[in-house]
Amino acid sequence: MCRIFWRKGKVDTADIYRLRPDGQIDNFFQFRKKQMDAPLQQWKARAWVVNPESNAEWKLQFIWPLTTTYLVVDLDPGYQWSVVTIPSRKLIWILARERSLPPATYRTIVARLNANGFDTSKLALVPQGPG
Repeated sequence: MCRIFWRKGKVDTADIYRLRPDGQIDNFFQFRKKQMDAPLQQWKARAWVVNPESNAEWKLQFIWPLTTTYLVVDLDPGYQWSVVTIPSRKLIWILARERSLPPATYRTIVARLNANGFDTSKLALVPQGPG
């Protein structure tokens, strides 16, 4: 739900993860540019778990040889949402299984992030289509 340069101007976004037979993960980022009626586009990345004890540290690679470290810093016990950041904490994503979160859930997540020292002032909800 946080917009960054490669996500700027994207709407109706979705991250789809699929476990591969080799244990790595395919990550498909789907989006539309600026408008809900724009064609659906997709970027594919490869991800893998760096810390198998916690499963909370991942590497993500859209373009070889560049990788980004993702850290899962909060997770719903029922896996309905998660919060992902990078080590610098300058980027935050709130990801949900559904197209939107209940407002009270979103507020609770943001409050927890604030309580843990995250700057949530630039979080932005990304407009979502019906699914």
